[in-house]
Amino acid sequence: MSASEPPVESLSQRELRNESGRVLRAVGEGQSFVLTNRGVPVGRIVPLDAPAPALTIIRRAKRVGGWVALAPQPSDGDRAMARIIDELREDRA
Repeated sequence: MSASEPPVESLSQRELRNESGRVLRAVGEGQSFVLTNRGVPVGRIVPLDAPAPALTIIRRAKRVGGWVALAPQPSDGDRAMARIIDELREDRA
């Protein structure tokens, strides 16, 4: 948090439910809130024009596998269906 940003107020789920009008007016004026559930931070309410936090990319993602790795298998299209059924029946005997 830089020195130019106002302090972020913590806001419980109950306060948000009971005082939603006040919270929305404050957000409209530029104030941000950290939403908590039983004291555990679960989200952030910020004005729409607030700058998004910058994410640092530690390493680039590498695509491995996926649909490209699935090559079509050669089919037995040259064999007749009757012949395939006969071969399967031979396995049973």
